[in-house]
Amino acid sequence: MSDFNSEHNRLVWFDLPVADVDRAAEFYARVLGVSVPVEQYEEQRFAVIDHGPGNGGCLIPMPEQAGRDSGLLIYFNAEGRIREAVAEARKGGEVLSDVTGIGPHGFRAIIRDSEGNRVALHANTDA
Repeated sequence: MSDFNSEHNRLVWFDLPVADVDRAAEFYARVLGVSVPVEQYEEQRFAVIDHGPGNGGCLIPMPEQAGRDSGLLIYFNAEGRIREAVAEARKGGEVLSDVTGIGPHGFRAIIRDSEGNRVALHANTDA
């Protein structure tokens, strides 16, 4: 975690439960347009979503918790490519709500990922 995150952001990390870490890593790499390498530490395999100096998170194998439709809704950055991200999501997931304006807060789409999780894609513009 970067110093910027620890000093300025309230959300500093997330663990997104998945049933199949390899499939989920491939899905998010396509949808987010970033690298999502699968790693292993001791006995635990997981995939870290590339986040540079920004907020980060990982895909963690927890099949019993993947695919919930209620509770926390996390927003992934799709700035400048939200429509492309939605098109990629259709290839291995499901679009629950297409790109929609959310007033002065930009645009979002809600998708179900390859593991059944409900997540949002966000951008400031409808591009």
